[in-house]
Amino acid sequence: MWLMRQAGRYLPEYRELRAKAKSFLDFCYTPAMAAEVTLQPIRRFHFDAAILFSDILVVPDAMGQTVSFESGEGPRLDPIETPESVARLGAFEIGKLTPVFETIDRVKSELPVDVAFIGFCGAPWTVASYMIAGKGTPDQAPARLFAFRHPEAFQQLIDRLVDASVDYLLAQIAAGVEVVQIFDSWAGVLPANEFEAWCARPIARMVARLKEKSPQTPVIAFVRGADAQLPALTRKLHADGYGLDTALDPKWAVAETADNACLQGNLDPLALLAGGGALDREVDSVLDAFKGRPHIFNLGHGILPQTPIENVERLVARVRRG
Repeated sequence: MWLMRQAGRYLPEYRELRAKAKSFLDFCYTPAMAAEVTLQPIRRFHFDAAILFSDILVVPDAMGQTVSFESGEGPRLDPIETPESVARLGAFEIGKLTPVFETIDRVKSELPVDVAFIGFCGAPWTVASYMIAGKGTPDQAPARLFAFRHPEAFQQLIDRLVDASVDYLLAQIAAGVEVVQIFDSWAGVLPANEFEAWCARPIARMVARLKEKSPQTPVIAFVRGADAQLPALTRKLHADGYGLDTALDPKWAVAETADNACLQGNLDPLALLAGGGALDREVDSVLDAFKGRPHIFNLGHGILPQTPIENVERLVARVRRG
């Protein structure tokens, strides 16, 4: 059991530390702070895994694209609007991410031996969507239009992100993480052909290269919005685990995927926010759906900042008892 965004704003100790950083990127790039935040939910709730505190947009930052975070508005990047902008991107400077690897080293020195350590990156499609739009958008239309109008340049961007992301994850593994998760948070907006081209194929390439270089490291693919394409996706990606988003019926996912495929999820973050009997019922429903097969208990998306701590405590107790 672990929770996406388990190190975050719902914790008062997180908010206290965040107030001391000049910016969110400074927060991510200050190893002492990032390591402390990674460990905070482990100390409070004794989850089975810690996930590295960082952000998916450190990869474009290390490619020379200007990245910042505006309070209350999310990330801001210099948008990629033309094929020439793709060509002008700098080489992926993994040395810029040295603070991330120092964070991993600090966490490893303090993490209990029975707690797994998860590293992560964004999937090429999701990262590209931010790079092109310059911010988050509801439907990722800027990136989709760019791919239609400039398919060669978009493929070049995806290819560069595959290479950079694999190098980044391998460096995390070398620094000490034991599992990696690939987040494709915006795959659900893609129709079938685009899903295959910009989501499935790039992640499959990443998994294959990770398995070639580090076969002992489990890989979890969280493809939010995969829905009916999940069974085919599990056959293509050859990952070790698959995160399910909130909307996916877990009983259907269990029935339609191989018995040895480890599934992760998929409690609704709103049920955790609601707490009480509603939370108990939803936790029991998730546990019942995955009974008898490999399962990582998690949310179907990130924990909401306004979630009461006592609700998380109730969730942990319920899962442990179940």
